[in-house]
Amino acid sequence: MKRCPQCHRVESEEALKFCRVDGATLVNELAAEAGTAQPGVGPDASEVHTSILPHRTDVEMSRPTSPTTVLPPQATPATTRELRKAKRGKAVVSAGAILLIVIVVGGSAYFYFNRNKTSAIESIAVMPFVNESGNVEIEYLSDGMTEALIGSLAQLPNISVKPRSSVFRYKGKDVSTGTIGKELNVQAILNGRVVQRGDQLTLSLELVDVLKDVVIWTDQYQRNQTDIVTLQSEIARDVSSKLKTKLSGADQQRVTKTYTENPEAYQLYLKGRFYWNKRTGESLKQAVEYFNQAIEKDPNYTLAYSGLAESYTLFPNYSVGPPLDSMPKAKAAALRAIELDDSLSETRTALGIYYSNFAWNQPAAEREFRRAIELNPNYATAHQQFGVECLTVLGRFDEAVAEGKRAEELDPLSPIIGADLGNILMRARRFDESIAQLNRVITLDPNFWVTYWYLGMAYHGKGQYEDAVAAYRKGLALNDNPWLKALLIQSLARLGERSEAVKLLDELHAESARRYVSSSSLAIAYGSLGEKDKAFALLNREVADRASRPQLFSINPIWDGLRDDKRFAEVVRRVELAKLD
Repeated sequence: MKRCPQCHRVESEEALKFCRVDGATLVNELAAEAGTAQPGVGPDASEVHTSILPHRTDVEMSRPTSPTTVLPPQATPATTRELRKAKRGKAVVSAGAILLIVIVVGGSAYFYFNRNKTSAIESIAVMPFVNESGNVEIEYLSDGMTEALIGSLAQLPNISVKPRSSVFRYKGKDVSTGTIGKELNVQAILNGRVVQRGDQLTLSLELVDVLKDVVIWTDQYQRNQTDIVTLQSEIARDVSSKLKTKLSGADQQRVTKTYTENPEAYQLYLKGRFYWNKRTGESLKQAVEYFNQAIEKDPNYTLAYSGLAESYTLFPNYSVGPPLDSMPKAKAAALRAIELDDSLSETRTALGIYYSNFAWNQPAAEREFRRAIELNPNYATAHQQFGVECLTVLGRFDEAVAEGKRAEELDPLSPIIGADLGNILMRARRFDESIAQLNRVITLDPNFWVTYWYLGMAYHGKGQYEDAVAAYRKGLALNDNPWLKALLIQSLARLGERSEAVKLLDELHAESARRYVSSSSLAIAYGSLGEKDKAFALLNREVADRASRPQLFSINPIWDGLRDDKRFAEVVRRVELAKLD
């Protein structure tokens, strides 16, 4: 608005430059009037645009020559109302700003915590600790500490810890962290180095984020060797705390649990496990010696009793000793371990093998295997043994295959678990699937002799006898096992290679004087060469010896050559009647 300096007339049209009454030049002088707001001036310039300019009613006219147009006076309430609206608008802006801040801060917090959640370590591989002492005699220590830590971390819920069989295939190999992480499908890898100098033990650890290829934690432990038990517990606690942001009291107790306070007993147990893992007849006997020595140092050492049970169940399969001698010992050791501490899945698995392979009591075996899986659902061996040693015997092949596949999911790089899945498929007479599975296992480990054993049986069951012979020969080149030799005799006989088959049978007889050779292996050889009377005499002896094979007479394809003889059904009936508690 503009005012005439002469007549004081107010003009609201901004386009006017001269007063329409006296022609005087109009000027902007309203800003100087009392009660007039000035644009851009004052505490809130935004209020200027929303307020009503009040008009002075007491202005004296200097020239009453003509009527004067005067702006009507504005009521005070109207002025107040408009100002309040302006303040309310300001409040709305402030509330909107606050809301925006809340959204931004809340969103940032969400993404921050969500990022931390998704980056939490949910899978880990503890790589074999490197023995840097320059002394192969303490290899048991580096291997044993690795295995013990794997066992401790496996107690944590919602964290996948790769088993020993998967990680130890990398021992001594120069493989990048990225390759290991990809092959094992883990987020983190724990590396360790062990140095022993006299009685001093130094362990260096580093935890690596696989995706970022960065070290996220390191530590070094220096202890006297007499403190090895507490050291193992301390390491388990520290590593587990890096994997989970918060450990419950129960988690801490499980992870740091020690089964002995005696350092000598602990080291003897580690030596026992070291030899047990070698899986040869001689190494199993050494393992038993060390487990017994550990028990002498600590008569309440649960792990040592469990190790004994696991060793004795393997004696017949590795031609170490007859079942009548070793299997009752396996049961006694397992029951003692359970009496001391019923938390070990390994012990229940060993007891399940006893009931299946020796007592021929499959309902009792199933109970023990299910208890083992309940104690540790991620213990691959429990699923493996449940499938191959129990469910196949019961003829529940679909369930057996499912358990075998679950075991392989948990431990995908284990040759024995992969081979046993092939064995389950062979017993189910799914020969093509068995052959494909076993050939895949060979690509993982071409030097694992058991795979060729089962592959030969699958080829034989399908009628591909030349392929069966080739598989058995490869297996025998890796391990001179009596069962492999008996099965080779069977396939050679089908090919008409009788002279070689007879020669191998003579060798098998000579071996039986030096070590345990199951009667059923001799029976399969005699039966394939047409000497059925001798074969059935040996089968009846096998039942009396309570070996593991009689329970499979009714389902295993390798006995098809004797199945038509009425004496075979009688042998199977004897097995059914000879179940033990």
